[in-house]
Amino acid sequence: MENQQTRTVYLISGPAGVGKSTISMALTYKLEHSAYISGDVVSHMHINGRKKPWESEEELSLIWDNILSLVRNFVRYGHDVVVDYVAFPQHATWLLECVKDFNVTVKYVVLWTDAETLRKRDAKRAPGQQMGERCLILLNEFRASGVDQKHFLDIGEKYSDDIRPIISEILNNQRFCVD
Repeated sequence: MENQQTRTVYLISGPAGVGKSTISMALTYKLEHSAYISGDVVSHMHINGRKKPWESEEELSLIWDNILSLVRNFVRYGHDVVVDYVAFPQHATWLLECVKDFNVTVKYVVLWTDAETLRKRDAKRAPGQQMGERCLILLNEFRASGVDQKHFLDIGEKYSDDIRPIISEILNNQRFCVD
C-alpha cells in the first residue's frame, strides 16, 4: 500500500531527562495518522549480547537500522512518524537519505534545557529509570556535536507548564526541517 501524500518524520532528540518521551507522545496524539517509535524500546529488543549503544557502534547501528525499518513501514502505509531517541545531526541526515525515495519531510528537534533543570527532572524519575550523570554527559555531547542552532528548541520551564506551545512550535516551524 503506497501512499503518495507527503508525510513527516519527527526526530525528537535531546539529552536524557529533557522530556523527549512526554513531548513525543503528545506530538503523536496531535497528528491524524501517526506512529510513535521509542528508540529506547527498540534498543531493548536486543536481549542477549546487548551492549550500551553509547559504547558500541555496532549496537547503535543495529538500533538505527531497526528504527529505519519501522519508519519506512509506517510512512509506506500513510503515517507521520515520531521517533523519540537520542539522535545527533548525522542520524538526522542519514535518516533523510534513507527515506528520500518517499515523499517525506524530516524534522529534527533537539529539546534543550539547562543542567540544573535536567538534574531536577531526572531526580523525579523512578530510581531504576534515573540516568544520573548520563544526562550531563549528553548535554555536553550535544554542545560539541555541531548541531545547527536552528534545530534546538529550548523548552526550559515551559515543560513544567503547558506543553501545547512546544507541540505547536514543532508542528509549524519549518526551521526544524533537515536539508
